[in-house]
Amino acid sequence: MKKILAIALAIVMVFGLVACGGNAGGSDSTKVSVFWYDESDVYLSSVRTALNTELDALGVEYDNQYAANDQAKQLDQIKTAIAGGSNLLVVNVVTSGSPDVAEEILAAAGDIPVIFFNRAIGTDGSDVTVLNAHANACFIGTDAPEAGHMQGKMIGDYVVANFDAIDLNGDGVISYALMKGDEANIEAIYRTQFGVEDANAVLEAAGKPALVYFDASNPDCYQVDLGGAWSAAAAKEYMDTNFVSFNEANNNMIELVICNNDGMAEGVIASLQEKGYNVAGAHVVPVFGVDATDNAKALIADGAMTGTVKQDADGMAAAISQTAAAVAEGKAPAEALGGLSDARFTIAGDCASKLFVAYAPYTGE
Repeated sequence: MKKILAIALAIVMVFGLVACGGNAGGSDSTKVSVFWYDESDVYLSSVRTALNTELDALGVEYDNQYAANDQAKQLDQIKTAIAGGSNLLVVNVVTSGSPDVAEEILAAAGDIPVIFFNRAIGTDGSDVTVLNAHANACFIGTDAPEAGHMQGKMIGDYVVANFDAIDLNGDGVISYALMKGDEANIEAIYRTQFGVEDANAVLEAAGKPALVYFDASNPDCYQVDLGGAWSAAAAKEYMDTNFVSFNEANNNMIELVICNNDGMAEGVIASLQEKGYNVAGAHVVPVFGVDATDNAKALIADGAMTGTVKQDADGMAAAISQTAAAVAEGKAPAEALGGLSDARFTIAGDCASKLFVAYAPYTGE
C-alpha cells in the first residue's frame, strides 16, 4: 500500500509541476485526449471508469472522445483535438491490427506523444515496425493470443471433468457454438482460433473426442457480430435463431458456448434463460467469455455462466496513467514503460515500446 501511495504522490507531483509551468518536461501544460473506438464496449467501459478516476485524482485536464466504430471519424477527432491544444494522445484505434491506420494517426500527431492501447496496431511484427520508427509512440495492451490459449485450456479442463453432464443428447460428442466479436480484430481472431484448438488439445490428451461445431453447414464454425461491436444483442439474436432448429426436442441441442467476450456471453445467457436453461434448478449450458466484467462475475456467482478470462481493466488504466505521467515529465514512451514496476506489467520481448497487462483465468472467487 505504501508503494502504491508513493507512486500516486509522485504522479501528482509530476502533473502538478507540468501544469504550473515547472521544469518537469518540455511542455508548460498537459492536455490529454483519450480516443475510444466505441462507447458501448463493456470491458472498455470498465477501463474508462478506472482511467477517469485516476486522471481526476491527478488533476489532469483530459477529455474522452468516441468514434462509434468509425476509423475516419476517429482520425478527424484526433486532428481536431490537436488543433485544440491536446499534447498527449491516448488512442484505442477503431481498425485493429492495421499499421497503416497507426501511421496515419502518428503522421497527424507529429511530435506529440501517442499512447496506443488495448486494440492492436499491427500483426506479425508490423506493430513493432511502427513503434520502432516513432520514438513518440508506445502500445499498452495484452498479448493477443494469451486470452484464447487461457480460455481454451479452461474449457478443455471443464469438459473433461464434466463430459457426461454436458453431453445432453448422449451421443458421445459435445456440440458447441462460438460467438466472434469482430471479423478482422486480431484479438477476436486469436480467441476464436485458440479457444477451440486448445480445448481440443486438452480433450485429446484425456482420450475424449474433439468439440464439434453445432451447424455443419457453416464452414467458418463461428457466428460474428457483423457490426464489429462484440455485442450482447448480436449474440442473443444468433442464439434465439439457433434455438429454432437446434434444440433438445430435435436431439441436437447446442451443449457449450464459447464467446470472445463477456458481453456476448451475457447475450447468449439471456437467450438460454428465456428457454429455461441456466437458471436455478435447470440444466446449465456451459458458457465461457473473456474480460471478467462485473456482470460476468455476477453470472458466474449465480451459476449461470461457467468461466471467463480476466482482462485487467484497473491494470490497463494504471499502466496508461502512469505512462502518461512519465511522458509528461519528459520521458520517451519506451523509457516510461520501462520505468513501470508492477507485477501485472511485462515489456514485450520484441519491442521496448510495447507493454502487456497480464490475463488470468476466472471461475469465481
